[in-house]
Amino acid sequence: MDDNRVKLRVMGISYSPMQTGAFALLLSVEGDAALRIPVVIGPAEAQSIAMRLEHKTTPRPMTHDLFAAFAQAFGVRLTEVFIYRFEDGIYSSEMTFTDGDRIVKLDARTSDAIAVAMRANAPIYTTQAIVDETGIELEEIRVSDEDADDADDDMEAGDDLPGDVLSDSSLQAMSVDDLQALLDQLTENEDYEDAARVAAVLKSKKSE
Repeated sequence: MDDNRVKLRVMGISYSPMQTGAFALLLSVEGDAALRIPVVIGPAEAQSIAMRLEHKTTPRPMTHDLFAAFAQAFGVRLTEVFIYRFEDGIYSSEMTFTDGDRIVKLDARTSDAIAVAMRANAPIYTTQAIVDETGIELEEIRVSDEDADDADDDMEAGDDLPGDVLSDSSLQAMSVDDLQALLDQLTENEDYEDAARVAAVLKSKKSE
């Protein structure tokens, strides 16, 4: 395998703060527990991935279940998914299949490729260049005792933030400093899905 490849793992699904009606699929980077790659996907794909993450089944097979079952029935195995390009905000992926004799690579939407990979227990890879361009670092917070006491007055450790604080409109209205403080708090509480949403807004504001 190309040494430039980086292995990814599906972490969860979050609402996308960048696109109304869409979701952010969160991928973690092997070897870096704090790094996340958000991929914007549609509601149907989000539901399919979430069902697999939660180990739930539907009365009738969903499209990705059917595809995986079809391939297995004919002795075709998905060996890997490779996210090979990121351009204009869109990830491009290919799926590699084998029947034991032939190896076939097919272009696919990243959301579909990942949904099938989860059902086939196939690894997911990308390039280091894509990680460098799109990765969001979720750093652990280090606070003084005085800062910790102030934080405890507002919220006990592990408490959930009010929903309106994390709404898209509220996040967009916050300053860079406030967003950074919120990101630190969410990261400390290991609420990585909401932290990724906040980090995306913070990154956008810093680039303005």
